[in-house]
Amino acid sequence: HIILEQAPEAVPADAQPEGTQPQTQPQTAPVAPPATLPFLVSGRTPEALRAQAGRLAAFLRESPEAAAAAPVDLAYSLAASRSTWEHRAAVVADGREELLGALDALAEGAGAAAGLVRGTAEKGRTAFLFTFQGSQRPGMGRELYETFPVFAAAFDEVCAELDRHLDRPIREIVFAAEGTPEAALIDRTLYSSPAIFALEVALYRLLEHWGIRPDLVSGGSIGDSAAIHVTGVLSLADAATLVTARSRLMNELPPGGGMVAVEAPEQVVREALDELGGRVSIGLVNGPEAFVVSGDEELITGLGDRWKAEGYRIKRLTVGHAFHSPHMDPMLDAFREVARSLTFRAPRVPMVDALTGELMDADRMCDPEYWVRHVREAVRFVDAVRTLEAEGVTTYLEVGPLAMQSLMARACLTAESGAALVPSLRRDRPEVWSLVHAVAQLHVRGVRVDWARFYADTRPAVTGLPTYAFQRERYWLKSTGSPAAPVPGAAAAELGLSLAGHPLLGTAISLADSGGFLFTAGLSLRSHGWLADHRVLGRAVVPGAALVELAVRAGDEAGCDTLDELTLAAPLVLPEDGGVQLRLTVAEPDGQGRRALSLYSRPEDADTGEPWTRHAEGTLSAGGSAAGAGLTVW
Repeated sequence: HIILEQAPEAVPADAQPEGTQPQTQPQTAPVAPPATLPFLVSGRTPEALRAQAGRLAAFLRESPEAAAAAPVDLAYSLAASRSTWEHRAAVVADGREELLGALDALAEGAGAAAGLVRGTAEKGRTAFLFTFQGSQRPGMGRELYETFPVFAAAFDEVCAELDRHLDRPIREIVFAAEGTPEAALIDRTLYSSPAIFALEVALYRLLEHWGIRPDLVSGGSIGDSAAIHVTGVLSLADAATLVTARSRLMNELPPGGGMVAVEAPEQVVREALDELGGRVSIGLVNGPEAFVVSGDEELITGLGDRWKAEGYRIKRLTVGHAFHSPHMDPMLDAFREVARSLTFRAPRVPMVDALTGELMDADRMCDPEYWVRHVREAVRFVDAVRTLEAEGVTTYLEVGPLAMQSLMARACLTAESGAALVPSLRRDRPEVWSLVHAVAQLHVRGVRVDWARFYADTRPAVTGLPTYAFQRERYWLKSTGSPAAPVPGAAAAELGLSLAGHPLLGTAISLADSGGFLFTAGLSLRSHGWLADHRVLGRAVVPGAALVELAVRAGDEAGCDTLDELTLAAPLVLPEDGGVQLRLTVAEPDGQGRRALSLYSRPEDADTGEPWTRHAEGTLSAGGSAAGAGLTVW
């Protein structure tokens, strides 16, 4: 069959993407596409996925059309003009050779290749995790700002609100050249929190523009400030007020606080803290054996040295104060006044509270006192992740400057969890590559991505692609008999025979020179597969009950309604390959009306003179059974 449909109407180059508002001003020139692009492949089965990758690789090598196509046109066409099936792969590449190498690896079933992401669409939910305090780094977001106009516009909007409360433009600090005095300011509490907030909000807006939306969100520390703004709890102006007041009041606290992360059993951590009289406390619980302690600088240094000497892994956090500790107490009253001046609303997206690890209700989220506790009390990230898992989350995207929570969350999940933990940005990789790779990971997991919006600013063209690599199978029914006899009843009639009308018997023949009968059949594991279920010492044996059934059917044909006896002489064994010929004879009646019965077989490929094996013999009679002995007296 060939199915034809009308070709789509040509779309003008300046047409609006579906779902967007009409432009009121002349559209700007197309934006240069990112150097790194995702090239998507999918199939209904793993075999089809590999075959499709091979077909695409051959097309790229051999087709003049492919050679002339721009990489962005090819990537867009794969994403927007092809159906997406369950088994998925994406090649994140910035060059032709890298793309071909990954496609070849996928086609050959290789385990891994540079830029290759594979997965199967899941039905689980998606959560966004907004990164904590201490994740800031010089220049964070600069590559995204230069590449994606939506990110740049959102970042500028957030920075404009933050700048109303700061003594210098936050963007200048974030984008300052690394190693300069201006870049070093990003580690000051006054600027680090607003910087992280600006990046996370702009990153969320870009993901949202691409159609990637969470089912739930969570954060902790400054990450919660971004979360409550993007979910609608606070307007941008109020969120900027909250973030800058928090950072300003913390920055005004006396110096001398620090934080250190340690991977150790909880008992080890608590015993060490008990010795310090409350001057150091647990600030974050990031895993079953992952803690951040916060307190006096000299005590934090001593604890870090002690735990390191004991063989535990530690890391000093780049922070200016001891967050989530008694060091925060002097700022709480002033911060409470700021929180009370803001307008809180119910969230549009469910949020898991990192203080208690529970789903937040609107009353708690809109309570200013909660946000005061948020500054002082410990963040229980491990409990938040466990709640997200219980809510059906299987894909976690970290929204922040680097991979922090996406690394910690693995230890918080149950052993049977197959969740994907995806960082949106990484410290050691280019930002555009990291974000495109993250989007590719979400796509292969089944998270919806609006690829038309992803490519809208570049205005790509649709180019030719290879057709789907169908996995072809034959569906013709296979005959278990002779090719010359496609209709058994018709073939038997042509030979002057009658069908026995029984699944184990073929023909029934009434003998002309006597009143006897002959029944024929062919049995094999191919034609009667259920017989393979009955095995004795590993060999398929026709059950005795089946032989009784053959005898009864023969009696019906001969007018005998009783099987008086049936003696089994030899088991009827079926070969694993091939089959057997079957002959069942019923003799003419004797003087008492009884008929002798015998069952024989031999291999289906036996020569004419090869002897038959007798498997059973018995007696049939007519007229019902004799009256049985009375059971009144035992």
